[in-house]
Amino acid sequence: MPHYDCVIIGSGINGLVCAAMLGKKGLRVAVLERADVAGGCIRTGEITLPGYVHDMLSGFHPLFVSSPAYAALGADLHARGLAYSNAALPTGVLLPDGRWTVMARDRAANIARFEALAPGDGAAFDRAMQAVAADAPLTFALLGEDLWRPAMARKLAGAAWRKGAGGMIAYAGAALASARDWLEADFASDELRALFAPWVLHTGLGPDQAVSGYMAQVIAFALEAAGMPVVVGGSARLVEAFVALIETQGGAVLCGAEAAGIRVAQGRAQGVDLADGRHFAASKGVFASVTPQALYGRLLPPEAVPVAVARAAQAFRYGRADMQIHLALDRPVAWPAAELADTAMVHLTGGIDDVAQAVAQANAGLLPARPTVVVGQPTAQDPSRVPQGKGLLWLQLQELPRVPRGDALGLLDGTQGWAPGLRDAYADRVMAHVERFLPGLGASVLARQVLGPAELEALNCNLVGGDPYAGDCALDQSFLWRPGAAMRNHHTCVKGLYHIGASTHPGPGLAGTSGFIAAGYL
Repeated sequence: MPHYDCVIIGSGINGLVCAAMLGKKGLRVAVLERADVAGGCIRTGEITLPGYVHDMLSGFHPLFVSSPAYAALGADLHARGLAYSNAALPTGVLLPDGRWTVMARDRAANIARFEALAPGDGAAFDRAMQAVAADAPLTFALLGEDLWRPAMARKLAGAAWRKGAGGMIAYAGAALASARDWLEADFASDELRALFAPWVLHTGLGPDQAVSGYMAQVIAFALEAAGMPVVVGGSARLVEAFVALIETQGGAVLCGAEAAGIRVAQGRAQGVDLADGRHFAASKGVFASVTPQALYGRLLPPEAVPVAVARAAQAFRYGRADMQIHLALDRPVAWPAAELADTAMVHLTGGIDDVAQAVAQANAGLLPARPTVVVGQPTAQDPSRVPQGKGLLWLQLQELPRVPRGDALGLLDGTQGWAPGLRDAYADRVMAHVERFLPGLGASVLARQVLGPAELEALNCNLVGGDPYAGDCALDQSFLWRPGAAMRNHHTCVKGLYHIGASTHPGPGLAGTSGFIAAGYL
């Protein structure tokens, strides 16, 4: 029976960060991964044609390179082969009528560009970014630190002392605003509204939901500061660097190791039982990067879970589903502007109303008529991912129902769930929609690989129903209420057992923050 100081269930970014941070403290850690490769949502493969290297799930790492985990571990990871490449233009938008704009990693350039779109828009953008910067210590503490620690209470008290009661109320009120509130109040140009509206989808929200306005501003601030870095050679190189670091520290990352249960004795976690009969003992702690239902409903013995916690876990909601379409192209994309070809991520959308409508249709169980298409271009930063003269695209759809009940256009049968036939038929619709923005793209496609909601969950069981964020990110299921009011973020009802991952605070995103926070408990 292997004995470790700590055992971690799940090798996603939070599990890997947690293991590496614990290893830095001299603790011996085992990371158990049910899949045949480590990384969770970090996967790379030649899934279309040989020589075309695709990041299959996540692909861009702005949150990680700006995280405390990267600050602590970056040098160790780069020493083990990690290399990042960044783009000068992190994001852009293309509208159906051919209008477009991009955002740079340069404030002065952005102000000038946005001012040219509509007088006053550049100044409004600058004011918004300055406001985010002024509140950054409080905002990023709330978004990236343990909310239940005394240190957070001190930070909140300090902010209240500086701002006063009125200032804190104003801060909270502004933070609750929707993206539509912000974009329509501050900007006159359709292009600028369309540039930022789709980014709320990357937080699991819609443009009319509470907090989406402030999250859109924070994302704009982060993109301008950190860009959209990609791992040279594919994101799996980050996982390889983590595994090498953990093994150097005396730990192990084991694949094909599916957790079947957590042993509890005298109210304390003792280790993890695997589905194949093996047991891994943990003398100091068990960390589970799983969903609340998996932790409290399957892995823990029922007698170890209080009724209130079991009910809260069962009530945990999941959000909209996701689809990814990976394309191998016989040539680079013929964008209507050279700057779009150099942009890391371009959204194809008709604007904020189209985004809101697609979200509403997905929330009603319908396949959206005009989806927002996320176009990731990792080759803009890393041309080594394709044969010379070829092209590659990473398309993402974030406005899909987890359980389809119909089609907004009435053309597809959405009543049989996400069967391969529906997945491929909807992907065809998406490609036809993309042709409105990029005429002729279809003719350059050599191969296509579609990962629908069912395939995403098969790759990572935390993506329930294809939800890429492992849980609805609405305000009532975020911050102090994630994963539930009966739990305290990463602490559990069992001593020595800690809950990490996207289902816990601060939610989804490739930052490893929950793993970093929980590693600090030991």
